[in-house]
Amino acid sequence: MNTSVLPNFVVKHFGDALWAAMIYFGVRALFIRMLSVKVLVLSLGFCCVIEFSQLYQAEWIINLRNTLLGGLILGKGFLYADLVRYIVGAIAAYALDHLLKETEKP
Repeated sequence: MNTSVLPNFVVKHFGDALWAAMIYFGVRALFIRMLSVKVLVLSLGFCCVIEFSQLYQAEWIINLRNTLLGGLILGKGFLYADLVRYIVGAIAAYALDHLLKETEKP
């Protein structure tokens, strides 16, 4: 039973997209002078490394993933669909970044 007030599509897909957008803006904040396309590539690379790391199933990392912070950062299980969600989220953040840059020009 789904008790969320959000549509099922949003619940299922937006979390990973928002996570990728957060990574994009985090990298953007750390490397403010870096070209935004490089920030996009770097953030997508980071997201993909985290996702592919979920294929590694040693006991110590499973225990780490079972903590709140470890689960939020490292995730629980590998899904190809997550890679697509990351791409959508990072590209949306990249587009928003460009839109915000355009609105601040005099």
